Amino acid sequence: MTDMTADTALNASTALAKRSTVLTPNFYSTDYAAMDRMDFTPIRKDWDALMAEFRADANEEHFERDRDFRKEVDALSPELREEFFDFLVSSCTAEYSGCILYTEIMKRAKNPDIKEVFEFMSRDEARHANFINYSLRDLGLGIDLKLLRQVKKYKYFSPKFIMYTVYLSEKIGYARYITIFRQLERNPHLRFHPIFLWFQRWCNDEFRHGEAFALMMQAQPELLRGRNKLWIRFFLLAVYATMYVRDHMRPQMNAALGFNPDDYDFQVFRITNECCKQIFPLVLDVEHPKFKPLLDKLVALSAINSAAKARGGIGGALTRVGVVARAAVTIARLFVLPAVHVAPRENVRMAPAW
Repeated sequence: MTDMTADTALNASTALAKRSTVLTPNFYSTDYAAMDRMDFTPIRKDWDALMAEFRADANEEHFERDRDFRKEVDALSPELREEFFDFLVSSCTAEYSGCILYTEIMKRAKNPDIKEVFEFMSRDEARHANFINYSLRDLGLGIDLKLLRQVKKYKYFSPKFIMYTVYLSEKIGYARYITIFRQLERNPHLRFHPIFLWFQRWCNDEFRHGEAFALMMQAQPELLRGRNKLWIRFFLLAVYATMYVRDHMRPQMNAALGFNPDDYDFQVFRITNECCKQIFPLVLDVEHPKFKPLLDKLVALSAINSAAKARGGIGGALTRVGVVARAAVTIARLFVLPAVHVAPRENVRMAPAW
């Protein structure tokens, strides 16, 4: 199926989810045989305890919508409705991306530990994706997930890159959802859609998935040493910078939730850093005086890029080339800022405490 043919077959939500940019969730493949060769002997006690939590399935009946769920959102401003729509599509795509990756690893695995954990995690991610998609269907904008699986481009990541990125996405997902949940717990009048009521137990699933990847990395300590520290720093920066730029593209949704996007993102950074200290040998110094100004520069460059893309023509193309170069320099400056080094922990398991 060509891109042109595929696009004509997609509704607005599926077409939006299909996009592949540095700011949109991606679908991944990996070396499944290498994942299958993992040995959990060094962390067997902690691993078995985590598997018991997965088997208990505390959220088995949690993602059931009540009669109030189909809350009418027509009263929302067009700008807020559009940003909320973008948020739901992005969240659904991210959850479905995890579901696909975990399912593929589970299907190809012979190692019973790998088969079991990825079956549990794909179960959870499928629930999340379908739950969000029902909210989109309430708006008449549901994603065709089966078609999306066929037309979305896949990126290959080696197993260690999968470990770093997926661990980070699960932990930062927890931090994002719990920060929103706590804000609306304190200010229920700001809850403009009932989906936010489900965020606490939802983010606990994300936290538990992160725990699984933390134990996988603990069982492979070479992933946390030497040059791999540079990769860890790179992925931390990539995830944080992407989130910061993307969140600043949703001013109406931030305002509706009572958030200053700077404050919200830095709260998420702090929570994620505390989580990452369980396993990573370093985290970013988000309090460094140059950190925020450089992130703000990326936001400004993103706005210039969007305006140039809308303008088109040779002038717009040249502007976008310049933006890419300036963004690369800015990211490099962020990368070389001092990091916070973390002493290794014997017991890496954590509990969601925020």
